[in-house]
Amino acid sequence: RHQTWVAALPKEPGDLWDALQAFDTDSRHALFAHCVSLSVNAIYEAYNRRPRALAHADLLAQAVNLDMVAAGWEPTIDTYLGRVTKARILASVREAKGNRAGDRIEHLKKCDMAEKAQELLAGSGWLPEPLRTLGHLVTAVDDTSSVETRQSGDRDVEDMAEDGGETAMAETEPQIEDEPAEIDMQLIAAE
Repeated sequence: RHQTWVAALPKEPGDLWDALQAFDTDSRHALFAHCVSLSVNAIYEAYNRRPRALAHADLLAQAVNLDMVAAGWEPTIDTYLGRVTKARILASVREAKGNRAGDRIEHLKKCDMAEKAQELLAGSGWLPEPLRTLGHLVTAVDDTSSVETRQSGDRDVEDMAEDGGETAMAETEPQIEDEPAEIDMQLIAAE
C-alpha cells in the first residue's frame, strides 16, 4: 500500500499540492487514512504506559466506528489464545460463555485449553480488551448457576471496616499516569 502511494505522488515537493488537488475526494481520504495508519500506535505495553497516546487511539477508533468483530477478527490460537496465559484464556471463556464453560476447560494443559477455547469462542463476538471500541462492547454471559452468592451477613471479617460495616477499602486518588487523558480537540487539530 505504501509503495502504491509513493508511486502516485510526485517526487518533487513543489508538485505535491497540485497532485493532491487533482485527486478525487475518495483518493484524498484514502491517502489521509494511510498517513494516519503509519502514525497511530495503540499497542498496549506493560513497560511503557502511554495513556494519552492510547486515548487518542481510542478516539480515532470511535470516530471511524471501528468494529473488530465486523472486520472478521476472532480469538484463535495464532491471534490471541496461544500468546496469553492460561488465566487469561479462562477469563476470556468465562466472560464470553460463562463460568461453567470455563470450569470445563480449567484442568487442561495450555495448548489443549487454547484449542478448546478457540472452539468455544468461535462466533461469540468476544474481543480482548485492547481491541474493544466504546459502542461495540462485549456483553458478558450471566451464568448465575455457577456464581457464588453471599448474604450480607456472610461477609468475611477482613472485608468489613470497624465502623458502620463499610467495605475496608481506602478511597485513593488514581495515579496521573494511569488516568485517561482529557483531550482538547482544538489542540489535536493544531498538531
